Amino acid sequence: MADPKGFLTTGRETATSRPPAERVKDWNEVYVPGSLLPIISKQASRCMDCGIPFCHNGCPLGNLIPEWNDYAYREDWTAASERLHATNNFPEFTGRLCPAPCESACVLGINQPAVTIKNVEVTIIDKAWEAGDVTPQPPQRHSGKTVAVIGSGPAGLAAAQQLTRAGHTVAVYERADRIGGLLRYGIPEFKMEKRHINRRIEQMRAEGTKFRTGVEIGRDIDAAKLRKRYDAVVIAAGATTARDLPVPGRELNGVHQAMEYLPLSNKVQEGDYITAPITAEGKHVVVIGGGDTGADCVGTAHRQGAASVTQLEIMPRPSDTRPGHQPWPTFPMTYKVTSAHEEGGERVYSVSTTHFEGDEDGNVQWLHLVEVEFIDGKLTPKPGTERKIPAQLVTLAMGFTGTDQENGLVRQFGVDLDARGNIARDADYATNVDGVFVAGDAGRGQSLIVWAIAEGRAAARGVDRYLTGAPSALPYPVRPTDRALTV
Repeated sequence: MADPKGFLTTGRETATSRPPAERVKDWNEVYVPGSLLPIISKQASRCMDCGIPFCHNGCPLGNLIPEWNDYAYREDWTAASERLHATNNFPEFTGRLCPAPCESACVLGINQPAVTIKNVEVTIIDKAWEAGDVTPQPPQRHSGKTVAVIGSGPAGLAAAQQLTRAGHTVAVYERADRIGGLLRYGIPEFKMEKRHINRRIEQMRAEGTKFRTGVEIGRDIDAAKLRKRYDAVVIAAGATTARDLPVPGRELNGVHQAMEYLPLSNKVQEGDYITAPITAEGKHVVVIGGGDTGADCVGTAHRQGAASVTQLEIMPRPSDTRPGHQPWPTFPMTYKVTSAHEEGGERVYSVSTTHFEGDEDGNVQWLHLVEVEFIDGKLTPKPGTERKIPAQLVTLAMGFTGTDQENGLVRQFGVDLDARGNIARDADYATNVDGVFVAGDAGRGQSLIVWAIAEGRAAARGVDRYLTGAPSALPYPVRPTDRALTV
């Protein structure tokens, strides 16, 4: 245990953010560099090392949180990094992007502010990189078996790294021009600078993982032929089919899916464009969808110089405190103010878009909406509440409905789908096709980054067992039927 009285003597303190007026002028991460280091050991001391640490269950990765909190308190960063990496391949990703369900399950959180687990995590891994403690771990021997991983998001990268370290020869196929999946092109630079991905890729290359970019399985390479080329295949292609909004005016210029809009700003940061082909500069922007992707659109629009930004959500405004029907240690749906929301804009709840209105050139100019309410369990428009708001750029950030079935991957492999349209799998993450496995959103549906990494690790274990015919030495067998208290 770190400090037996730490939770009594030290209050919760989080990382310091740069002033909104300053940070919207650049694309750097929003936090003041180094602001955590002076406070993080004291924050780690608040961990009570509970008899039953519910944070373990709150985290799909099963992170050994009390252990690395203790090391962080003692400022033994090398040992803390070792315990952190024991369950998580990419803590610099989760420490920046995860919504921290572990903190919702923190025992201290029953009647006090929870331990700043996420801040401790990112400090440990940043210190580990700085100290040179994160090094390649190539296998001692090679199995002679080959594996293709389709998709280079967190699930694909986790599966690839685990399988490479187990001694198999792994090639990762990515349809985009750079490795990283949604980490690369779906997450804005101000939430996670892409240098964090780049150095992990270099570590994986040094371990022996091969990467093939600009190759889409199902279009550029026939999926059935790929299966014959490799001893096993892991599908980690994500749930990239975006939910659409079929209302009049949807076809107008300026109405885009979030994943048409966000990658372009990231490509500007990569040097591919001087200005994004779709930009919010000088425009009234409306973001439809109140989740994290919507917030990413909001923050991006601010940095592009939008005239105004309005975010619409069809559901009512969440409560500020944990609802009674979502008791500890579940992950509560509460009102959340992200860094993007701190930077400005308006959030409107309980409204539904009825149609878009454009000008004579076919460009969207107005969004018409109506207030809605629950009547007999159904969202129903409220008469007399119709109005319109200016909208010269609209982004649809309403989530995803499943894996892409138009490129031929699903059909060519011949994999079965479940009732939700995801690729069906068994307890070892194997599909109905021999030697073909699935991990992450492609099999689970849209979910959290921690679930993606956990499933990539678990699928790697199933693949390793399949290839060797023996119990796998790889850690952490997550089952698809498992449900952490956060789901």
